[in-house]
Amino acid sequence: MHDDPFVEEPIVDAPKGEALASPHEAREVVTTQERHHAMGTVLTSAIEEGKHQVPAEPAPLVSRPNQLESWRIFKIMSEFVEGFDLIRKYALAASFFGSARETLDPSIYQAATDLSGKLAKAGFAVITGGSNGIMQAANRGAYEAGGASIGLNIRLSDNQPTNKFVTDQMMFDHFFVRKVMLTFASEVYIYFPGGFGTLDEFTEILTLVQTKKIRPIPIVLYSKAYWEPLMEFFTKHLLEKYHAIDQADMSLFRVVDSVDEAYEYIMSATGVGTR
Repeated sequence: MHDDPFVEEPIVDAPKGEALASPHEAREVVTTQERHHAMGTVLTSAIEEGKHQVPAEPAPLVSRPNQLESWRIFKIMSEFVEGFDLIRKYALAASFFGSARETLDPSIYQAATDLSGKLAKAGFAVITGGSNGIMQAANRGAYEAGGASIGLNIRLSDNQPTNKFVTDQMMFDHFFVRKVMLTFASEVYIYFPGGFGTLDEFTEILTLVQTKKIRPIPIVLYSKAYWEPLMEFFTKHLLEKYHAIDQADMSLFRVVDSVDEAYEYIMSATGVGTR
């Protein structure tokens, strides 16, 4: 262990507790291909060792760990592989986001059910976080319309259940892997009212589109009453006062207030209605 806490050491446990060589430790200039080969060797070894060590109840991943257990690398990689294997089955998809709680006005849940049902009939697979609230409402709409209804749930301390309206599902341990799956396969992102998780998912997608890390995709915000205070904050503070965003960034999403308005915009923006 280095006395200086700011000196990095390999963070991957190797078999028998020996630290694996890090591709970042090379002192000489190496090619990209050589660095990728070194990283592949590290990952291959960690994954092979880790698959035999996954605990029944994994501890939370802490910030800046001194070492990262091989089993955790295996678990993260396996979630990515299994998740991509699931979502690749659906060529056309819409991801719904929103609160897992049932504290919203009943009309909001009904709107999620109605909109997902219309999209399912148009050929969209509906993808949600798989739990209760808005997620269950959206899964229900797709399920009752006879469409694909996918639930990508997250394992939490309160044993968050998967709703009964899914036709395909997966349970995740890592939020960041789950978010990749919720967004990777979809042609449109639809955000209903929610809490911290919904806002996190919304602003991350905005950032990815803004920075061109993903191609522009329709982003729909349902319920003007819920979203307008945040839109005012964006305009008055982020744009006009602090100049932290550009005017063009305000056009990355569309706020709607009815199922028909949302549906018509989605069909037009995705081009599905003209296929």
